[in-house]
Amino acid sequence: MTGLSPTNRSLIRGLQLLRAFRPGSESLGNGELAEATGLPRATVSRLAQTLVAEGFLLHDAARRTYSLGAPLLGLAFSMRSSSRVLHLAAPLMEEMARRERINVGIALADRDEMVYLESLRLSRRKSLRTIMPGQRIPMESTSLGRAWLSTLDNAQREPLYRGFRNKHPRQWMTLEHELAQAISDVHSKGYCAASWLPNVVAVACPLVFAGGPAYALNASVTTDEPFGEVASVLVGPLLGLAESIRVEAGREGGW
Repeated sequence: MTGLSPTNRSLIRGLQLLRAFRPGSESLGNGELAEATGLPRATVSRLAQTLVAEGFLLHDAARRTYSLGAPLLGLAFSMRSSSRVLHLAAPLMEEMARRERINVGIALADRDEMVYLESLRLSRRKSLRTIMPGQRIPMESTSLGRAWLSTLDNAQREPLYRGFRNKHPRQWMTLEHELAQAISDVHSKGYCAASWLPNVVAVACPLVFAGGPAYALNASVTTDEPFGEVASVLVGPLLGLAESIRVEAGREGGW
């Protein structure tokens, strides 16, 4: 909310309801929405009725549940189709992914998660996990998230770190060390590496353009080979791709 004042409490609460819908929880009742958002059930009911009236939620009267409405998909499509960064980066990403036979993705941050804007899955070894635009992944344990965190100063990272600490109380000391190392790597080498899923090695770097949000770009493969060896192979294509995107952005001007 920084820099945006005054805020509209009802709007914020309505957006909280929409954020509660995730893969695996596509249909939610008042009680589930109240639990997910921390809002009173009466408030949830009132807000949900408004969102239904505007088409942003669909109401199943028989099940007494809500699901997301079509306007949200339209907004998502508009966001992707109007993205200057994606328009510029997507062809370069595809060219590199096909040439190197690796997976490539670009993401934005949303609270304590990263949201894929685009993902090309062209690794030689197919992964059992499909990544689609709009899919969320944890910020704290992924190369994309850690690369994005490197763009923040300590004061900006602190609220996120409090959330990570609450989410991973037993693993926090280890995780905090890993985050510090990843941020140091980005500052000194231009990238960080992580393997938050079995047999998946990923490297990532930030992409920052004047006047806009910070993006994170990654390259990954599914492999049984040693983590360090695979990461070192991915770094060259990743950093080369990032530089190509920056060069193209400079040619367009106004970035």
